Amino acid sequence: MAGPMSHSMPLTFAPDPLDELCSRLLRVSTDGDIDLDVALVTLELETRTLLDQLPDFIYVKDRRGRFVFANAAAGRSSKLHEGNDLIGKTDFDILDHETARELFLVEQEIMSTGVAIDGREERVKLGDGRVLWLTTSKMPLRDVHGQVVGLVGISRNITERKRQDNRRHGHARLLEMIARGQPLTAVLDALVKTVEDELDDVTASVLFLEEGTDRLRHGSASSLPPAYVKLIDGIEIGPKVGSCGTAAWRREPVFVKDVLTDPLWDNYRELALRFGFRSCWSTPIMGADGRVLGTFGLYSDAPREPTELELELTAMATDIAGIAIERARSEERIQHMAHHDPLTGLPNRTLFWAQFSRALHEARREKRKVTVAYLDLDNFKQINDTLGHAAGDEVLKTLSWRMVNCVRVTDLLVRLGGDEFAIVFSNVSHDELGLMRRLQELRTAISKPIVIDDKSVTATCSMGVAFFPQDGETPEELLARADRAMYEAKDLGRDRLRVSHVPGDGLGI
Repeated sequence: MAGPMSHSMPLTFAPDPLDELCSRLLRVSTDGDIDLDVALVTLELETRTLLDQLPDFIYVKDRRGRFVFANAAAGRSSKLHEGNDLIGKTDFDILDHETARELFLVEQEIMSTGVAIDGREERVKLGDGRVLWLTTSKMPLRDVHGQVVGLVGISRNITERKRQDNRRHGHARLLEMIARGQPLTAVLDALVKTVEDELDDVTASVLFLEEGTDRLRHGSASSLPPAYVKLIDGIEIGPKVGSCGTAAWRREPVFVKDVLTDPLWDNYRELALRFGFRSCWSTPIMGADGRVLGTFGLYSDAPREPTELELELTAMATDIAGIAIERARSEERIQHMAHHDPLTGLPNRTLFWAQFSRALHEARREKRKVTVAYLDLDNFKQINDTLGHAAGDEVLKTLSWRMVNCVRVTDLLVRLGGDEFAIVFSNVSHDELGLMRRLQELRTAISKPIVIDDKSVTATCSMGVAFFPQDGETPEELLARADRAMYEAKDLGRDRLRVSHVPGDGLGI
């Protein structure tokens, strides 16, 4: 029994009696019909009891590919109780048709050319869908005249070893993807596929526990129906939220054998049945600090418990997913820290230049205007000197929060450093006077009193404004013009707005 072949390690026939038997098989012959020759050869198998105790598959076929001998292991591999049950049958009776066809052609070539094969790896798909991996040696059986009368085969089942090898290789491949900084979605998609490739009729899914919330978000589920994925995306975890929501809530695995009867699925039973799910086994993905990062779930269309293999793959998957998620979130935090001010959380000067350049590029292409405002707090040093730097930090955080609430999501608000801020309005569809009203509203919000340690603190700001393309073509030119206008506002007495380009008289406000 065999399938598509490839080179592998040579097969070693350890038992000495087996070597002796093979030699005797090759010596025995008769002058009769070929089928009779092979039948007479099998009479020489006086060590049948020994062969039935061996784990390797040992068999003899005639020129037509029919079994004339098979030991007990060969019979068991085909789900027949005894090797004798194979007698008279061909591979087409026990194997997938395509596998049997390929095998037949290979064996006919061996018997036609007289060239044996030794220690080849073969992937065999049985008629019931099971897949076996074998290392096989096959040799032609000749009579005293040198005529090939059949074939002797010896195969060793290496399916479990192959699975373990594939699992290790898959594990290493996933870790390499993480180490190379592949996107989290790519890693999780590969993880789900690795698990599903080893299992039959099982669908895998990864859900994230959204940071700062109790909601599970879609991570990866390439084989789940998209409609189902959409319906469960954002589900809130709890004590009776199916398998995944409950596993995240309990912080422990939840194996639901039958969604029709398990109370954990009371509120989601119709949803599961609509998509054909009968059992679902979910395990929380834990971080190194003990936090729940998400869940790894397996769905089956049959009501049952998970197998040992499914549990083993789940353990591997949750470990890999945990590493991948933590790595991705750490990189996100590093990137955020590199481009954002740690005190206010606003974008910093590094991100400002990149985003400002992009805004100007898009404005040139779409022939739009861009406005930049440079803002500096008035007498902020006095707040630090009189109330302390801790109070000054609170003022900065409060004013930053107020400014965030005054700008739109399409605007870019950054802290340039100290008490200096900049705002880029890259989607200016209104006139300049309308923009001036928005900036005045922002200045009003900034000037509202702030209570710190029962003391009322008031901060004002001076602001300079420049316009693209009137006041410059580059981010550096525009910011410099806005900065100069801001200092003009301070020279005029602070707590006011000055523009580098103003319709009319050009005076500050």
